[in-house]
Formats: sequence, structure tokens, C-alpha cells
Amino acid sequence: MSKKTLIPILGDQLSLDISSLTDQQPDTSVLLMMEVEAEATYVKHHKAKIAYIFSAMRHHASALRERGWTVDYVALDDTDNSGSFTGEVARACERHDIESIRITEAGEWRVMAMIENWEDQFDVPVTICPDQRFIATHQEFEHWAEGKKQLRMEFFYREMRRKTGLLLDKDGKPEGGKWNYDAENRKPAKSDLMMPQPIRFQPDQITQDVIDLVTERFADHPGSLEQFHFAVTHEEALRQRRKFLDHALAQFGDYQDAMLTGEPFLWHSILSPYLNSGLLDPLALCQEVADLYAGGKVPLNAAEGFIRQIIGWREYVRGIYWREGPDYAQRNFLDAQHPLPDFYYNGETDMLCLSEAIGQTLDLAYAHHIQRLMITGNFALIAGIDPHAVHEWYLEVYADAYEWVELPNTLGMSQFGDGGIIASKPYASSGNYINKMSDHCASCAYDVKQRTGDEACPFNALYWDFLARNEDKLADNNRLAMPYRTWNKMDSDVQKQLRASAKAFLERL
Repeated sequence: MSKKTLIPILGDQLSLDISSLTDQQPDTSVLLMMEVEAEATYVKHHKAKIAYIFSAMRHHASALRERGWTVDYVALDDTDNSGSFTGEVARACERHDIESIRITEAGEWRVMAMIENWEDQFDVPVTICPDQRFIATHQEFEHWAEGKKQLRMEFFYREMRRKTGLLLDKDGKPEGGKWNYDAENRKPAKSDLMMPQPIRFQPDQITQDVIDLVTERFADHPGSLEQFHFAVTHEEALRQRRKFLDHALAQFGDYQDAMLTGEPFLWHSILSPYLNSGLLDPLALCQEVADLYAGGKVPLNAAEGFIRQIIGWREYVRGIYWREGPDYAQRNFLDAQHPLPDFYYNGETDMLCLSEAIGQTLDLAYAHHIQRLMITGNFALIAGIDPHAVHEWYLEVYADAYEWVELPNTLGMSQFGDGGIIASKPYASSGNYINKMSDHCASCAYDVKQRTGDEACPFNALYWDFLARNEDKLADNNRLAMPYRTWNKMDSDVQKQLRASAKAFLERL
């Protein structure tokens, strides 16, 4: 029997053309796919997130077999499952006559550290292939970042536009004369508008078997499986991509920051889980969006806003993650120490904006970016919640959350834990922003117009208390000059009332 190359395929590498398969032959390769306890439990991932990944893996294994590959698939409940990637690679090397290991680089520091030890552990050569699903290589991001005092996404995004040619005219200038149309993408939505709904995919037998497994094995993990709705194959993901492009993209730009009670999806794509696990190709998606703009099917603000999230923001946070290193998760620039409130795990709070965002998160393993940044993230920031606890919650509860993309978004952008590497200012706001961009405040138990007292919106006092208690670290930030001027002009008794109201609320938490 001829010797084989072992090619592990990780749960976020579900692309048929993943780089580890390039130039490899089915008759000399064994593909290893592993459902392991350690990856499902290093944080308590949402039940629907685990079910999505395991079901997508099982369907992907079938697709690979149909293309002639030999797939050695280790299910979670296999009797001899070791529970870890390294343990399963070791067992696979015993089962097969392995002369080398070949794998696409992992997306997280934690997993890369395991892979980098395999050559010594198994005494076979290990080839780590770059992940070619991303536009910017690690080296390109490092080259762009080198020597810069500020690493602002906007300027990196322009480089990605130039590299891809997306939304550039024949002279290489940005379509419409501007790189960024974010100022046009902040309209509140009305509840009487007819909104498109994403496809809710019904579980097939493979998915139902996974749901039963997750229900039994991870009963103490957060979230529900009752509304499981994810695409779990390439074909299903492409169907949702088509649904978004044809029915929602045109209005995505206008309403991407809007929030409505009882409407979890609005005009969002619901494609990020499929992009991050490999079921969809990011660049191909962006090219089709650009083509729709060029064909007059969608407005520029919608096309540019969507493309920016993928080739701009998504690529940028990956670059930051790998550049800053594994200690990034422990940073806490504002020295926030409060524990995460229980309502993040049960949704039981009288603050309607939070109960809506958290409730749908627990039900669907999904919330859109403004709910994450300006509701759950904003509250945690102004309440002084430990950013590492916030990071772990976001990593647990969202189906699209892998550490490379989630950690910079949470600790850096949302919680300002990195001191401004990503965000030029903390994304803190009072209830006024929420009232402007949503309909939540009209039906909330709290009054968004009141700043102090038991009936006042807690975001109001917490916002001013946040500025006051962090003045030594934030007062020099020029983007906060106006709110600090407003704070310093307040009567001292008003300042005391606001801080006392914030203190009383935090004690009740």
C-alpha cells in the first residue's frame, strides 16, 4: 500500500478549492475531518453554532467524496474520539500509512500553535498552506501597517479596492468620486415596510441527527435549536446569496444601521456564517455585487457599503488579529472590571433594545452589526464590563464568530480594550442614538427622555458616567471633545445625580 498525505480539513475550511487540496491527488491523499469536544467547549458555543458547523462539515465530507476524495470522518460520538485535533491527527496517522501532513493555516492563534507542533510530535513533514480565501496576505497587511501611527481601516480598504479593482472606473478612481458612502447608510426603518426574509432551511436527516447530538451533549450551552435555520451546503448557501442579491441588497445600504422590534434580519444578507466557514467565496460575492451596480440593478451606496464590510472590514480585522498576537485578548485599556450581567444569557431585562438583541441572539445565533456594536456592545462598554468576558460571550453566541474576526471587533472596536488601535474613539452612546435608529424606545419600560431616576433609560446616566470615570484616558481624544465640553459645562449637582443614578443601576445588576 502506497504512502499517503494526510490533509486535515478544519470546520471553517469548508471550501472545495481550499489551498491544502491544490495540486494534490485523491489516490495519494486522505482527508481528515474531525468533530472534537475541545473545539466545541473551549468556550460554551451556542447550540445552533455547534449544530451548524457539524452539519456543514458532514455535508461537506459528502461533497468531497463525490469528487473522488477519500475522507476519514470522525464524528463526535465515535467511540475512540480523542476529543482534540492533535489526538485525532495522531490516530489518523496510525490508521493510514502517512508520509506527510498538509493543511491550510488555521484562523486562530490557538489552533496554529497546535499545528506548528505536529512535525515534531508525529515525525513527518508538515506543510502549512496560506489561506487563499482572503484578499490580503499576512505579509501584505504587515507591509501596509509598517511605520503607520494609526491603522485606520478606511485607508486599508482603499488598497483592497485597488488590488481587486472593485467599484473602480476605467481611470482607477472610485465609482461616484468617493471611496465611502457610509454617510448615506444611516436611515431609520419604518415597521410598515415590506422586508424580505432570508430563507429558513429545513433540517434534513443529517442536520436532524446533529441537532439531536448537540441537544444531548451540550445541554448546558447557551441558545436554542428550535429555530435552526442555517444553510449547511454550498448549494443552500448560494440560494441565500441569490435571495439577498435579488431582494435585499438594493436597500441594504440605506437601512444597514436600522433596528426594528420583532425584525431580526431587515435587509441584511445573513451570509457571514457561510463566508467565515468557507461555504461561500468572499471575492466572488463582492464581484457579483459590483456587477449588479454596474448593471444598474442596485445603488452605489448599497454596493459600496456591502463590499466595504467584506474586502475592507473583514480583511482588516484579520490583519489586526494576526499582527497584534495572542495576548490581544487580555488587553483592557479602560480597566473595566464588572462581570457580565446574567441577562446576556437569558435576555431577561426591561431594556427593550437589549432584550430584543439578546433574545434573537439566543434564538437564532444571529444579530446584525449595529445590534452588536451599539446595543449589546455599547451597554457593556458604558457599564464597564470586563472586555474579556464580553469577548468570550460574542465568541460563544454567534454562528459567524471565529476568534480572528470576533476578537478585534469586540475587544477593539466595541470595547476599546486595545486603546484605539482599531477605533478612533469608543463607540459609546446614550439612549438618544438607539431612539434615533430604532423603534425600541417607544415601547420600553424606561423613558429615553429622562436622564436620572428609576424610570430613566439606563444608557443615559451610564454614558455620562463612562465619560467621567475614564476622563484621564479619554479626555485628549479629539473625537470626544464635544461631549467632554458638554459634561464640563454641566452643573456639579447634575453631574452628581447622573453618576449616582449610574451607580445605583450598576449595583442593581
